[in-house]
Amino acid sequence: MKSLITLACLFFLSLPVFAQQADLEVNTPAIAALKAGMQARHNTLAAHYASGAVGLTKDGMVAVREASAVPMAQRPAVASAVADENKDRAALYKEIANANKHPEWEAEVRSTFASRWISKAQSGWYYQNAAGEWTKK
Repeated sequence: MKSLITLACLFFLSLPVFAQQADLEVNTPAIAALKAGMQARHNTLAAHYASGAVGLTKDGMVAVREASAVPMAQRPAVASAVADENKDRAALYKEIANANKHPEWEAEVRSTFASRWISKAQSGWYYQNAAGEWTKK
């Protein structure tokens, strides 16, 4: 029990350090490449965010929310774009934590970006609230 309490204390003590010291705008060649791919893919996904077919998840990823909103012929391409986007997002969070020389910050980076993505979402886009329920912005 004592070790569990110690672990919990260490976790909570590390959160303020992350908030004060993390450089979320850090840029490395790997981060730049991931961002470029995500930006290019955004043009493909934007219409699907707008239609409600794709939404932002509470854990900083994207998901097909309503497949029936996508024409049948486009569904494989949308599913592939979502999978590629999630792969790049996961890599981005990891790269940012590593670039800060704190790989243990990956979860905090992910959480911070999840909030950022949702706050920057356009009106009419769907996102998951803290309970995991889809909400229209």
